[in-house]
Amino acid sequence: MDLFQAIILGLIQGLTEFLPVSSSGHIELGKAILGVEIKENLLFTVILHGATALSTMVVFRKEIFNLLTSFFTFKTQTEEFSYALKLIISMVPVGIVGLAFESEIESLFSGNILLVGAMLMVTGLLLGYASRAEARFGELSYFKAIVIGIAQAIAILPGISRSGATICTGLLLGVKRQEVSKFSFLMVLAPIMGASLLKLKDYLEAPAASSELSTTVILAGAVTAFIFGYLACKWMIQLVNRGRLLYFSLYCLLAGGIAILFSIL
Repeated sequence: MDLFQAIILGLIQGLTEFLPVSSSGHIELGKAILGVEIKENLLFTVILHGATALSTMVVFRKEIFNLLTSFFTFKTQTEEFSYALKLIISMVPVGIVGLAFESEIESLFSGNILLVGAMLMVTGLLLGYASRAEARFGELSYFKAIVIGIAQAIAILPGISRSGATICTGLLLGVKRQEVSKFSFLMVLAPIMGASLLKLKDYLEAPAASSELSTTVILAGAVTAFIFGYLACKWMIQLVNRGRLLYFSLYCLLAGGIAILFSIL
């Protein structure tokens, strides 16, 4: 992998982690187009995901500080403590699926462009349906948190957008737009960091898998992922609040169709 490829993959990871177009699906498409295999470069994978998680922490730094302060000081009567519990509950499904089906999930990320295209079409249809949902003002309950968490677990499939699935599920459950966008981005932090730590463990056990990558290439990918992750996170919050999901629905349908044609031809 050269410097240009690292920057392109960092850009794809940063943008698509938060935009409802599936980061995993676009990374698979990017790898196919660029002719690289980043799964063999574990350190690069860890750092890309860590960079996007860091961008979310920067955007929501005040909210994260308040949540952690309330939770670890056991202020159980506060709204922040309840919100932190809802976040933890929402992470359970993806944690169970990730640990129980790790090898099966990894086998899906092997350049299966047909699968990616089909799942992008599903994402497009979901976004299109949710974009027609009327603006509501329901609260985020514990039940809704676990249902949104199930949507996040399903979004492990390459081509199903995590942010798209969780935000659309929240909107269809009647959660306020501003609330569901923030919840969607905060609930992914622990799973991303957990998965990154597992990959880091694999790297430390076999560091030769990433020995061919220079520090410059790794840093280029990380900085690009952080910058575009930060911009995408801020932009996506505004788009959800304005109800502009239909544009992404059309994009996913188009990208999915092209991917399917590409895999067939």
